Amino acid sequence: MKYVYPAVFTEEGGKILVNVPDLPHIHTFGDDMADAIYMAQDAMAMWLDDAEQGGRDIPEASTIKAIDESSGDGPHDVSMVACDTDEYRRKISAKAVIKSVSIPEWLDFRARRAEAPLSAILQKGLKEYLHIED
Repeated sequence: MKYVYPAVFTEEGGKILVNVPDLPHIHTFGDDMADAIYMAQDAMAMWLDDAEQGGRDIPEASTIKAIDESSGDGPHDVSMVACDTDEYRRKISAKAVIKSVSIPEWLDFRARRAEAPLSAILQKGLKEYLHIED
């Protein structure tokens, strides 16, 4: 699932601090703006993946204006940051799981005779069915 949330970027001590106010406890930092955005995306994806897996509510994203107005008077930038929890899960968990499937005996015979790579075929079919792109 793809998400976009506003993040607050503040420079402090040579680092870029990042806060995502709509997602509780999301605070991270980077050495420069590119690193800070990457770290924000990773932290957001981790938080949102955990919420999805746990069946918890996903907060609505605030507007940049609402976040900017509530972020105080100090120098800061507010920008929308996107993350993708499906991509995050693929990145952190390439571990294979064993699934038991049933197919007709005649199909099994033909597949074995053709030396069909069943796991690869099943993965490809599931990705197509779920509209997942590599």
